[in-house]
Formats: sequence, C-alpha cells, structure tokens
Amino acid sequence: MIRPLLVEVLTEELPPKALARLMEAFARNTYDGLKEKGFVTGKSVVKPFATPRRLAVLVSEVLPKQLDRVVERRGPAVSMGLDPAGNPTQALLGFARSCGVEASKLERRASDKGEHFVHVSKQKGEPLAGHLAAIVEAALRKLPAPKTMRWGSSEAEFVRPVHGLIMLHGAKVVPGRIFGIASGNKTSGHRFLSRGAVAVTDAKNYENILERKGWVIADPVKRAALIDRELDASAKKIGGKATWSTGRSAELIDEVTSMVEYPAVYAGEFGREFLSLPEECLVISMQQHQRYFPLTAGGPPTGGLTPHFLFVSNIKTKTPQHIVRGNERVLRARLSDAKFFFDQDRKTSLAERAPRLANVVYLNKLGSQLERVERITKLAVEIAGWLADTKRVRPDEIEAVEQAARLCKADLLTEMVGEFPELQGVMGKYYALHDGLPPLVAEAIEQHYLPRAAGGPLPENNPALCVALADKLDALAGIYGIGLVPTGEKDPHGLRRAALGVARILVEKSLPLDVLELLARAAGNYPNGVLSDAVTQDLHGFILERLRPYLREQDFAPDEIEAVLVLNPTRLDQVVPRLAALRKFRAAPEGQALAAANKRIRNILRQAGGAPAAEVNEALLKDEAEKKLARAVQALHGEVTPLFRAGDYAGALKRLASLRPEVDEFFDKVMVMADDAAVRNNRLALLNNLGNLFLQVADISRLQG
Repeated sequence: MIRPLLVEVLTEELPPKALARLMEAFARNTYDGLKEKGFVTGKSVVKPFATPRRLAVLVSEVLPKQLDRVVERRGPAVSMGLDPAGNPTQALLGFARSCGVEASKLERRASDKGEHFVHVSKQKGEPLAGHLAAIVEAALRKLPAPKTMRWGSSEAEFVRPVHGLIMLHGAKVVPGRIFGIASGNKTSGHRFLSRGAVAVTDAKNYENILERKGWVIADPVKRAALIDRELDASAKKIGGKATWSTGRSAELIDEVTSMVEYPAVYAGEFGREFLSLPEECLVISMQQHQRYFPLTAGGPPTGGLTPHFLFVSNIKTKTPQHIVRGNERVLRARLSDAKFFFDQDRKTSLAERAPRLANVVYLNKLGSQLERVERITKLAVEIAGWLADTKRVRPDEIEAVEQAARLCKADLLTEMVGEFPELQGVMGKYYALHDGLPPLVAEAIEQHYLPRAAGGPLPENNPALCVALADKLDALAGIYGIGLVPTGEKDPHGLRRAALGVARILVEKSLPLDVLELLARAAGNYPNGVLSDAVTQDLHGFILERLRPYLREQDFAPDEIEAVLVLNPTRLDQVVPRLAALRKFRAAPEGQALAAANKRIRNILRQAGGAPAAEVNEALLKDEAEKKLARAVQALHGEVTPLFRAGDYAGALKRLASLRPEVDEFFDKVMVMADDAAVRNNRLALLNNLGNLFLQVADISRLQG
C-alpha cells in the first residue's frame, strides 16, 4: 500500500552554516532517486528536516513496489540492421543477443529519425527494499558538503560521522545498510533533555514523536519561528528591542537555528562601563563572535545599546542561572580585552602610526602598505582635482581628501583591528575623531571601504568618494596587473567586489570621470615593468562585465544593456541615462523600425568589408531618396550633437526618430551596392554616417524585436 516514507541520517554535529543547504539537497536528491525508480506518485509531497545532529526527509506517498512497466529498447536503424538481401546484419544480431531474443522477435517502429528495430519487454516492479539504501546513499554522496571525513576503521566518507539510520515506510522498517549502519526505527533525542533512544513507530508521526519524546524540534522553520517569538518576548520583559530585526540578524537567527535542537532564549547583562566602547565593537563581539543578540533602548531620542543581551541556548530549564552566568563571563572577558585595546590604541595617534606601514607588506611584488597609501593619496587628490574642475568638489575639500587618504590604512596597526579585523575603517574613524581631526576626514577614513558588499551603501561625502575610488582602483590595477585574475568562483582578493564598487560609485553618484583614464592613472603609479602592458584595457572590460548583472537588477533588458555596453563606454555615469533613453526610444513606433534599419546598415557595411573612409560627396548622390536622407542626416547632426554633449540622450533619440520616413524611402528605392564603385562607396559612407548618429547613444542594431 501507498505509505509515507521517512529517511533519517543521525550524525555528529553538522556545520551550522551549511545545514540548510545540506537539508534541501538531501531531500531533493532522495525524492529524485525515488522518482527515477518509479516509487513516488504524482501527489507525493516532500518535507525536509534538519537539526545539528540529523538530516531527514518525509515523502508523503511512496509505493512499496514499482508498478509493472513496459520497457522499450531501440536498436539499429532498419537500413543498418538488414543487408540488401534482407538478412540480419551483425549489428542487428548483436542487439538481439543483448536483449536475449532472436532477431525475428524484434519489432520495427517508425519515428522522426527513421525506422528502427525495437525490443519490447514487460518488466515486473521491484520492491522498495531492493533500491532504497542505494537511493539514500547516492543522495548523501551528492550533497554539497564543504569537506568530508572518515571515522573508525571504515572507508566511508561523509560530512560528519554517521551513527544511526531510519528508513521507515509507514510503520515498517525498510531493511538496508548505509555507511555500514543497518536501518531501524530508533533515533537519538536531545543530548541532555532526552532519556534514551526514541522509537519512531510511524513515519507520518516522526516530527511529533521526536518533539514529544525526544525534546527535538526537527523542522528548522518551526525552530526559527520559536526563537523569533522568544527573542521578542524576552526583549519586551527587559524593556528594550532586540537588534536582531536589522543588520546581520536574519543570518544570525538562521545560524543559531542550525545549532540547537530545542531552543530556549535567556537574557544576560554586562557592565555599563563597556558602553563607552564603539557600538560597532560591542555588536561584533556579541553577534559575530558569540552569536548573542544585543538590545537597544528603543528608538530616538533614547536609542543606543543597553548593557543587556539575549542568547539562544540548546537547554530548556527553569533554573538557567548557571547558563546565564557562564555566558556573561565569556562576554565580559571579550569586552574587557576590547576596552583594554581601545584605551591603549588611543595613546598613539593615527599620524604617528602611518609611517610604520612601511614595515607591513601589502602584496608580493606590490610593495608595502605605506607605498600603497602613497599611491592612493596621489590618485585620490587627482580625482578630487578633476571633480573640483566640474564643481563637484569644493577646493577646501581637497585638503580633507589628502589627509584622509594618508591615514586611511593607519588603523591596521591598532590592537583593536588586530583583534577585530571587521572593524578596519570603523576604528580609524573613532581614532581620527579622538585625535581631533575634522569629522569629514574621520568619515572618509571609515567610508573608503564602502561598499563592503554587492548591494551595500556607498560613501556619502566627497572626500570619502575620492579615497574609496582611489583605494579600489589601486587594488584593481596592482593585483590584476600582476596576473592574480579571479577564476571561476575564486576571488581571494575581492577584485569583483572592487570593480563593482568602482562602477556603482561612478554610476550612482553621477561622477563625470573617465574610467579608462582613472585606470591608466592608477596603473601609472606603479613602477615600470611591474604590471602587464594590457592591464588598463583588460580592467575596463572587467568592470563592464561586473556592470551587466548590476544593470539587469535595475530592470534593464539584456539587449538594451548589450546595445550600450558593446560600445565600451568610458563615462559610466552616462550608462544609465543612455539606457533610460534607449528604453523610451524602443517603445516608440519608430524605434523597432530604425533598429531593424540599423541591423541592415551593419550587415551591409560588414559585407562591404567595413565603412569607407571618404565623406559623403553630394555630387555622387543620384536618387532623390538618397539626397533626402543625406540632407536629413546632415541637418540632424547639427541638432543632436549639442544634445549628446548635454547628456540629453532621450531628446537626441527623439529627434533621430524623425529620420524614419527618409530611411524607409532610401531602402525602398536605392540600391546601395551599385555597380559604380564611387556611387557605391558614397552610399556606404551615407549609411555609416547615419549609423554613427545612433552610436553616440547605443548600437540600436542590437535591439531584439
């Protein structure tokens, strides 16, 4: 009879950050294996389970035995299976032997690939017990495991040692062995709360039995929801609000959910003296290092962290005092170290630390951190000067740019950043303010690392923008230039992130800077012979490739993006305005017609071996249609050029759309490839001029219908 099937693999503690991925893959692989072998119905529903010590899957409808089925094997084509006399060839005889029949017993079937010999047989369904162990073992071996290990004297390998196996079809154990362990219907409950083994008497009751008798909540979604509710309730008791609702907290809930089997939330405290530490230090100490949830005093005007925290324990008890005190001791020790480092660091200014960067190697072949800072400073000041010329940066901000750039890496030598590397830049800001530096400089020191992630915030003030660009451009030119190019998923130096950061800053902040010139200046700051000769051009292409997925996220169509980026633009601040204008243009009635005309122009020029060098000669214009087009192109050239220079791409394309009647008439009445070479080249030159008008925005021939 059709019954639910439960498979549970009991292990030692699985890696928490990989648990969700392992659970989903195990459930999917097991179901796919059952489906491939014909054991599931069309109504089967899959429910995955996972705790730190187990992976499990419940498939709602599984057959105890495969249905009988007709199996067809296609053999050689009739033309290959029979000789001219109609006798079986060796190919046909061999196929018949492999099927266990005589050639005369084979059927002939016609298909879209011709007529073939076919062997048809009836295959009896086999029991689930004959296949389940192999299906489960295959599912386990295909898991996206970060690392595998061996245990005991066995040759078996898995993410963690396996200690138990349940394969239960309804109430019946399906016999089988995996990693040398025989299946049964018993599992382990909670390490501390459960009393002995837990017997699962029916697959459908697995979740309830495990929670009731084993103190294990097998469903991670249910555990996460329980943690969420208890955090909220505990925070309200204290009078604060858990910061888990923002920032990294969603990830933290997922992580702690993967570390507990029966979660309980408790509250702890730390000394108020630690509130003098930077808030970022407190949050990182609690969230990232200890997996605690900080509490704030609520919204403005109070705000700020309170000397309280919440944590998730794997032990539910009415007397949690020992658990709470133990966690408070751990946090106090960590915060005591942080306070000591903070107090010691402030005894030496950033300006005093900066020269010591000469003793810190940046990267092999690329010199010290001090040499890097000098390159960043030079480039940042140049960028600030260019932006000052366009009134984007005030002259008085250039001094702040230089000061921030010279000190931007000094906090790498502090004890606090040595203990908490995630705080580089952040601590630089606090130490700069302690040294009496202007807030503009302090903010630039912190923000020059932005964006820290793909969709993260960008630098806000002008000095920060200049230093951030210089920092990323120097890293790109140097690391890429010595051949450390990202491959596949590997990008140890974060070049993809840096390239996207450069692109986003130029695009979203609308900075009128030429990215090719920026890359050339960055590469030029290195000694001759250190970087590859092609680094500037290669990096330009590398940045444009990072720009493609970013623009797709802005809802621009792939063909629109291709039409703009195929021109290798160097002013990235103009890319989005071009795309917006292109989208509006293609929606107009003339848009698709002119896109098709441009495709035709590109094809004609390509077949002719490229555009002729000569300008259009009016004396060689013979037909009235080509004369009209030449006059229209000449007139529009004068009209749209100022629009292009002003960045009014939508206005320019709207004016170019008026060319449609002349273009249609030209292609209807004029033979471009005339016999007379002079006339032919003149018409090619006219078409080239027409196409070039559009190329100042995009290659509209790339637009699809």
